Amino acid sequence: MSDEQKIAFSVNDGVARIVFDDAAGHNVVGAQFTRELARAAIACEERGDVRAVLLTANGAEFSVGGDLNEFLRERDHLRAHVREMASWFHLAITVLNRIEAPVLCAVNGVAAGGGVSLVMMSDLAIAKRSAKFNLAYTRSGLTPDGGATWFLPRLVGAQRAFDIMATNPTLSATEACDIGLIARVVDDEAYDDAIEQTLSTLLAAPAGAIGAAKKLLRQSLSNSLEQQLELEGASIAAQLGNPLTIAALERFFATRGRSR
Repeated sequence: MSDEQKIAFSVNDGVARIVFDDAAGHNVVGAQFTRELARAAIACEERGDVRAVLLTANGAEFSVGGDLNEFLRERDHLRAHVREMASWFHLAITVLNRIEAPVLCAVNGVAAGGGVSLVMMSDLAIAKRSAKFNLAYTRSGLTPDGGATWFLPRLVGAQRAFDIMATNPTLSATEACDIGLIARVVDDEAYDDAIEQTLSTLLAAPAGAIGAAKKLLRQSLSNSLEQQLELEGASIAAQLGNPLTIAALERFFATRGRSR
């Protein structure tokens, strides 16, 4: 196993940056990668200064998915190896999915297999126009992990999800956006600015507002309309008890008055 870092993690000005940092290895999802990802996710949850999480990668690819070469090297105890790796991977996804801070996924290149699972897990995914997406699992005789079978049908619908899982089409960024797999596509030359501008927008919201909205969206997946309306009422009332929310409302009306 390589001792070289697979993921770079830092927190600055409210933004936690989880950067896949194995460009030479195409940012594969292997045992070390999943452990580092889980530790970074836990750090995001435990720190009190994280208001947004950026998930992105160095190199030409976002992540080509599972490290199949590692699977072959571990063939003598492969099932135990994969179960352990999946446990770390799924812990990371569970934590990032439940934390209050929004997770922005910036897709700089090819995303395949577990890389696509991470894209789907995020709250907001923005991709370069040159990026490509391929689920790839069944092509290698595997089944999806990383929450793919949970996230994908909720994003694109059941039949389209099955088509993507069973036939493994390579989707352009535009195609991925058109079916709801990602939120936005930007030209490659505008990509860096678009990511930083989006982070600035997320950070500019009054404290707690976006995190509360994220929580409501997660709760809606298992609630009835009546249950969700009750939660919405309680949440908006709670936000109005936040002095930062009141200050934002006052700024809004002050600006509106000057524009007349």
